[in-house]
Amino acid sequence: MSFFSRKPATPALSAQEAVTMSKKNEITIIDVRDISELRQTGKAKTALHIPLMLLQSHANPSHPEFNKALDTTKTVAVYCASGARSGMAARTLSKMGFESVHNIGGLMHWHSAGGELERA
Repeated sequence: MSFFSRKPATPALSAQEAVTMSKKNEITIIDVRDISELRQTGKAKTALHIPLMLLQSHANPSHPEFNKALDTTKTVAVYCASGARSGMAARTLSKMGFESVHNIGGLMHWHSAGGELERA
């Protein structure tokens, strides 16, 4: 593969931009943390909960467990506790064909940017 034939990088999206887009229903937010973490802190309002360990099946359009709320053509933002797991999740989603995927860091970034939380 030639360096120049690679898909261009998607411009970074801030947590603030994700919050704004979420309020307009222009983005899908995915929380990739474990259920125990959600129980402790809640999650971003409207976020789908797909733990990183289940992402390969729940976000793969050809898998029987595919989450029908996902759309490979819609902008997606992923977060975890700090940004490490969501970085892995973003790479996984991109490899599965999602067109615009962004790691917005941790839940604290979402909340600090004005994003609402809800109990899980």
